[in-house]
Amino acid sequence: MRPRGRDSVRGMSEGIWDGGLADDLAAEVLFDEATLRARIAELGREIQAAYTDKPLLVVGILKGSFLFLADLVRAINLPLEVDFMSVSSYRGTKSTGVVKILKDLDVDVDGKHILIVEDIVDTGLTLRYLLENLETRRPASIEVCALLDKSAVRKENVEVRFSGFECPNAFVVGYGLDYDGRYRNVPYIGVLKPEVYAD
Repeated sequence: MRPRGRDSVRGMSEGIWDGGLADDLAAEVLFDEATLRARIAELGREIQAAYTDKPLLVVGILKGSFLFLADLVRAINLPLEVDFMSVSSYRGTKSTGVVKILKDLDVDVDGKHILIVEDIVDTGLTLRYLLENLETRRPASIEVCALLDKSAVRKENVEVRFSGFECPNAFVVGYGLDYDGRYRNVPYIGVLKPEVYAD
């Protein structure tokens, strides 16, 4: 899908999003609210078709996936379970490659079909660790759904079966994605101005 341009930025910045957080985003919105809603509805239909009559466990990776996951599961008309994991591999804007589980699953995954839901997959280092860790728990299958796929910086060969959008190699925030805990509540996805996060 085509990214939205400057007209969309003006529209999305009206009212509550005039100034403040919106000023920190670059001049181009990558994916506006309507584009996000439409693609997530499509993803819901794709996932529903793939998991009919299968015990589906949707695993959201905190914190970035929480908005995407909430909208995604409402677009899947199937019985399913939802659980969460929280992992850490970032310092500032860079992935360290060292993954630490901060919150593990509460449910037993033995025999279930796991769908990992990520906000963004970039290097694949964290995702590779998660896949290997969950495989040891004897699920029936594991697949990945990512809102954004930044394949240009991939270091690990991991498959994203359900992908929302290809993401350019830029630092993006909004719709759950953050920088230093901020911008998650911006209702669209845009590029953060470099001066905001420059060391």
